[in-house]
Amino acid sequence: MEQQYRLQGETRAVWATAICFVLGTLAGVLLLGAEPRPLTGVGGLALPIAAIAGVIAAAAFIVSTRMHRQGETAAMPRWQAVVSDVSEVALTVVFGAVTAMGVLLTAEILAVGLRGLALAAIGGGLLAGVAAAVGGRFAFGAGIGLRTADLAGLLFGYLVIGTLFAMVTAADPRWWESNFSQLGGGAGSWAFNGTLVIAGLLVATVGSYIGRDLHRALGDPALVRIAGIVTLWAATGAALAAVGLLPLHRVPIAHDVAAFATLALFAVAMVSTATAVPGPPRALVITTVGVVLLVVVAVVLCFGFALFSVTALEAIVVGLGLLWMTTLVRVLAIVAPPESRPSARTTLRRGSSPPARSGSA
Repeated sequence: MEQQYRLQGETRAVWATAICFVLGTLAGVLLLGAEPRPLTGVGGLALPIAAIAGVIAAAAFIVSTRMHRQGETAAMPRWQAVVSDVSEVALTVVFGAVTAMGVLLTAEILAVGLRGLALAAIGGGLLAGVAAAVGGRFAFGAGIGLRTADLAGLLFGYLVIGTLFAMVTAADPRWWESNFSQLGGGAGSWAFNGTLVIAGLLVATVGSYIGRDLHRALGDPALVRIAGIVTLWAATGAALAAVGLLPLHRVPIAHDVAAFATLALFAVAMVSTATAVPGPPRALVITTVGVVLLVVVAVVLCFGFALFSVTALEAIVVGLGLLWMTTLVRVLAIVAPPESRPSARTTLRRGSSPPARSGSA
């Protein structure tokens, strides 16, 4: 039965890919116009193709979620169903943004390797179709079954893609001599700032899924503690988004406050989550302690001995944070049951059972 279900899912994914390709091609042919256009630059193909692919990928995720996970929240109390629905909306935005940013970065790379290439409606439409097919296939597969580990990998990939695109389009080619925040200024600042906003939304969503896994492992008695952890991750995501919404060159003090708040909140969320995991597993304890020590050492070496720049320090801290998150979600995948666990509480404070509802969870 499991093999048959997976084969059916793969068949649907193939059909979804084909449909996304057709829709992307048609939209590209209709919207790009008959005149040949370069891949990037003023009037280039990159932005409209990215928009087309992003919208189609977001739609593919919605369709897949409705096909494969409809009724998942039927047995849940209202508050738990709302959390699930809000996470689904956030992920819809994220998949659209990840696809669009991936298209933009790919276009910049192709423009370097294919100098002078210009495409009209047919060529541009086919390119839009390929971009929509790739993004749609990825998003449709996520709608079938999305794990916390998948979201952590998505966060890592999106940060890399968004930062690389911001680097290759930066107005100041020597931004790296100061810090990453310099990418948030100038003509191409929207790339870096937008990446941080979407990454913040994704961090908050990862926190929601971490709470889901903790609830599956610990049950309703730990709901208040889990709610606090989810709130910490949501606050971390909001602070990260604020870093993008408050660019350094416009509001330097507010930008710095948001940046330090992001680091502090991430540290608190990290420790709180690690101590809540049942066990706690040795792998997670070792990784948590190691990451904290390495961050402290990196800060001392940067500011105390000036061995490397602030830009390098920021890259080290972000890399270590993502390493820790990868370990966390892998541990949660082991200790948390894969099945959905509807809560028996009508609210987070009261323990009364909700009325029985039909449907599966």
